[in-house]
Order: sequence, then C-alpha cells, then structure tokens
Amino acid sequence: MKDGFVKVAVSTPELKVADCKFNREQMVKIAGEMAEQGVKLLAFPEFSLTGYTCHDLFLQDTLLQGAERELFTYVKETKKWNLVSVLGMPLEHRGRLYNVAVVICKGEILGIIPKSHVPNYGEFYELRQFAPWQGENDRHIFADREENYKVPIGTKIIFENDNWADFSFGIELCEDLWVPAPPSGELAVQGAKILINLSASDELTGKAGYRRELVKNQSARTLSAYLYADAGEGESTQDMVFAGHNMIVENGIFLEESKPFAEQKNLITEVDLARLRNERRKMNTFVLQHEDTKSGFERIRFILGNQEETKLTRRVEKTPFVPSSKSHREERCDEILNIQSAGLAKRLKHTGCKNAVIGLSGGLDSTLALLVTIRAFDRLGLSHEGIESVTMPCFGTTNRTYDNAVTLARELGTTLREIRIEEAVNIHFRDIGHNPEMQDITYENGQARERTQILMDVANQVNGMVIGTGDMSELALGWATYNGDHMSMYGVNCSVPKTLVRYLVQYYADTAENAKLKKALYDVLDTPVSPELLPPREGEIAQRTEDIVGPYELHDFFLYYVLRCGFTPSKIFRLAVYAFENEYDKETIYQWLSTFCHRFFRQQFKRSCLPDGPKVGTVSVSPRGDLRMPSDASDALWKEELAQIEQSLKG
Repeated sequence: MKDGFVKVAVSTPELKVADCKFNREQMVKIAGEMAEQGVKLLAFPEFSLTGYTCHDLFLQDTLLQGAERELFTYVKETKKWNLVSVLGMPLEHRGRLYNVAVVICKGEILGIIPKSHVPNYGEFYELRQFAPWQGENDRHIFADREENYKVPIGTKIIFENDNWADFSFGIELCEDLWVPAPPSGELAVQGAKILINLSASDELTGKAGYRRELVKNQSARTLSAYLYADAGEGESTQDMVFAGHNMIVENGIFLEESKPFAEQKNLITEVDLARLRNERRKMNTFVLQHEDTKSGFERIRFILGNQEETKLTRRVEKTPFVPSSKSHREERCDEILNIQSAGLAKRLKHTGCKNAVIGLSGGLDSTLALLVTIRAFDRLGLSHEGIESVTMPCFGTTNRTYDNAVTLARELGTTLREIRIEEAVNIHFRDIGHNPEMQDITYENGQARERTQILMDVANQVNGMVIGTGDMSELALGWATYNGDHMSMYGVNCSVPKTLVRYLVQYYADTAENAKLKKALYDVLDTPVSPELLPPREGEIAQRTEDIVGPYELHDFFLYYVLRCGFTPSKIFRLAVYAFENEYDKETIYQWLSTFCHRFFRQQFKRSCLPDGPKVGTVSVSPRGDLRMPSDASDALWKEELAQIEQSLKG
C-alpha cells in the first residue's frame, strides 16, 4: 500500500436465485482469485448470497437459515486470505427482516450494514419483506454459534485499517444512493475515504447513464473512491432484467467500468487514498467530524498483514492536463479558448482599449495568444486591424518562423508591423560593454528585453494593450526573461501548460477554413520549441528548449502532481516511471525531475509578480489565485528525497 494506493475490486458472480450454496461457492472462488492478485477490498452485489429476485421466498425460514449457514461457510473458507470482502444477504434482527451488507475479514464478521431506504414504488416492492433501518447501532447475535456470536449492526459504522488510517470505508445499499441525502455523504464526513454500494439496479432504457452520473457525482461530492457492485444476469427475468453495471470511481473520475450486459463483471484497480486525503485537506469546505462524539458513529478496526507495495495497473495519463478522448479534448479546447478570450475581452472593455499588441514569433505560444485575441475582438465586435502583430527578427530568427508569423498576421486580418532589432541590440551591447561574440545569457536576454520594450512603446502609440504569450510550463520552470517576455498587460496563456497549448493550436488548425492559415498553423505545430535567441545553424533552429530544460511532457506531468495533488518526489517519480515506461528510462526521468524541482523553487520570484491572466484549469501559478509560495523557500526536503531516489538508482 505504498504511496497511498490500495487494490480494490467489485464483482458480479454467476448466480442462481435462492441457491445459497452455489452462490457462496462462486464468491469464495472469486475471493481467492482476487486475493492472489493483491486485492485488499472486494465488494459483491446486493443479496449476492441469495439473489435479489427471491421476492416472498425471503419470508421462508429455509432460505434465511440457508443464507446464514452459507455465510459462515464463506467466513471460514476465506479466512486464509489477506482480504476484506463485503457481501449481501437477508438477515432477521430482533424480529424484523433487513437487507444487509456483511463485512468479513480473515475469518471474522466485522459488522453488518442494513439498508436505510427501502423502495416501494414502480417495480420495487421491498417493503413487503424488508424493514428500513431507522435506529441507532446495535449488536446482532447469531444464535447457536459459539458464545452467541455478537456483531455490530447499524448504518453509522466506519471500518478502519489498524495499520493505515487512510484505508477506511463505509457502506450503503442501492436505493440509499438515489435519495436526496445519501448516507454516503455522512459516511464521508465521518472519515470514510472509500464508499461501497451493494446494488441490484434493474436495467431500463437510459437508466445506465443516469446511474453513472449518480455514482460519478457522489464520488466527486464526497471526495471519495466509490465502489458500485451491481446485480447481473443470473437474477430472475420474470419482470426485470439486471445487467451487472459495475463501477469504480475516484473523486469523480472513472477508473474502471463494466458496460451493462458485458461479459466481464470483475473490476480490479488501485485507488489512491493519499490523494483523497490531500483533496479533503485542501478543500476547507469539506469538514471532517471525526471528533463528534454525539454523532453515534462506531469505528471498527481491522488488520491486514503483509502491507506489501501495491502493484499499479490503473491508467496513469502521460498528459494529465489533456483529455485522452478526442471528443472530450475538442470540447475542452473550445471551452479554454472561450475562457481565455472572455477574460481578455473583459479587460479590453474595462480599460477602453480597442487595440492590442502581440509579439508574434511564429512559435506555439504567440500563435495561441494571437488566436485568443482574435476571438476576444470578435466577441467585442472589433476589427482585426486593431491587433498589432509585431514581428521582431533578430540574431536567432529563422525564415521558417518569420514566414509563419507573417502568414498568420496577414491571413487573420491583423495589422502586421515588422521591426528588426539587430541594430538596437548591438547598440545596447556597446552601451553596456558586452561583446556580441559572447553568446551568453546577457546576449539572449538583451534581445528579449528589447522586444518587450518595443511592444510596450507600440502599445502606447496605438493606445493598446500588450498581450502576454508565456505559458504556465515556462512560468513553472522560470523559462522566461525577467522583465522581458515575462511581462505584459494581460497574459492570456498564463495557466495553460505547454502540452495543452499544442492541442489548442491543433484544434484551431483543424477547424480553420482558410487554407493558407491552416497550413501555417500546422507548420507552427511542427516547429521545435525555441526562444530563437542564438544564431541558426545552416538556416535551422539551433536552440531547442527541450534539449536545455527537458521534455515538456515530463515537466507538465511533474507540475500537475506537485501543484494539483501535492505529491512527494518519490511518488511522482514512481508514477512517471509507470506512465512513461516505454519512452524514458528511470535515469532520464530522475534527471528532469531534479531539474524541475530545482527550477521550481529557484524561480518563484518570477511568478510572484506575474501580470493578470485567466485561470483555465485546476492548476495555476498565479500569486493571486492558486500559488502563494515564498520566493525564498528552501527545497532541502525535496532534495533529500531526490537524493534517496538517486541512491536507489545506483543500487
């Protein structure tokens, strides 16, 4: 369970209605398979021991006694496995019949959770046989067992691992999720990080989508992992059909899902309980009530031995800022472009500016900034001629980027202004006594600051606003010239990571109708990322950013898990090695993770004085929005953990 991961599973076993022995045998078999695969928590559907569709057979002593007998057989046969499992069955308690979930661990029944909300509408007639649980927690006595076996029973129970506090779960049953205030809400604020639903939800047209949204939203609302175990095709089809729609969702994100009527009814994955803890800690409106002694909640401890490292099988996206689905990606791109352009439009309207100034290099970032500005002007009904596209060739400019910048400016109907800066920069070098043959940081940054000075002065000339082009990845790494490209009057890309910038430009190119514009945009996408501050080699870009600071796909991966999740370097390293297994070796990932941590701490002073700009996603480096970080904070603890990673690589 290293790094907060615990392997969980939900399963819909083969079932025969009212055949408790057969059903128990199927569950024991599955429990053994799950235990062998390292599963620590397994959930079966509602009434998995008897079948949900027994109807009035639930009132027969023969079925009730058979269910209890097979329950204890299951407890005995699963004792040898390092596993907590939850099954469903009918149970008579103090003269009333309840629909319950039974929690079993290593030969012991830990607790019994009755259903709170018993449906009696439409096709459901559960009140005919079962009572809703409305009282406080109690003790159920299994008579004729050794010492009259007593087990906690009630809805206010949280199960907690004795060795690992994060491993805690609570249970609700089927209809409990469909009511206005599901019990899982209170279970979550009482500390349960995993919520389990034992369900028998019949299949109707459109119901799967609605059920899916219920589970997704409840998981997101409770900042939990939600395990939904659904009854399947073994149930009686006399009046209803069940499809085994199983789901495992973490904080509103689907980790695994079996489509209704699919053959595969076993879902296995790992939930990240440490991340859920971090999310709850960060969201101050999520108020935990662990210390509320008046709540009536009971906490039942369980012990699992051999706390081995959980082998990861869950999908870890290499580009966490970018949706993997093409349709979702296009929807996200359009949404982000709207956010960026709406933010800029508001600023232009507020200041009374009808002109904008952009330094257009022919690279990705300035291209995106221009496209956003075009949208903002369209929102305001302003002419594109009010956009001053300023290209400022100098020592490192290539024909390729220059031609693309010119094409973009013209095809989008903006006002193109070309200002060559070689002479001005050389005069500046003479003034400060710098030899231009020495192509060092002064040589590079002198060009960047000259360009910013020009943009600001042009903005004064036209009574306009300088639009910032720098993206969030560059800001995180400090890959920006202080008071050069670092500065603007409104930074439209300030919370867009480099990996997403590419997809935004791609989306615009794919939907463009102008053939010349489309061709230029595609060529921008194919151009290596570069500040173009060093002279070209044989007409080609000589300075490639990713050769210097590292691959942006890795840095964006690191950035997401540092800022969004608050993970440690070792956990981020583990996830990166897993996600990029076939692309980068461990040593390369470690090298760039070290670079990221070093630059992230050293360059905070640049982020502390960023210009305004819109937040578009869950991560931002704005000092006014998300990141309130001291500019001189020590990175000693992070370096110490990085050193441990390095030592492990050396063996």
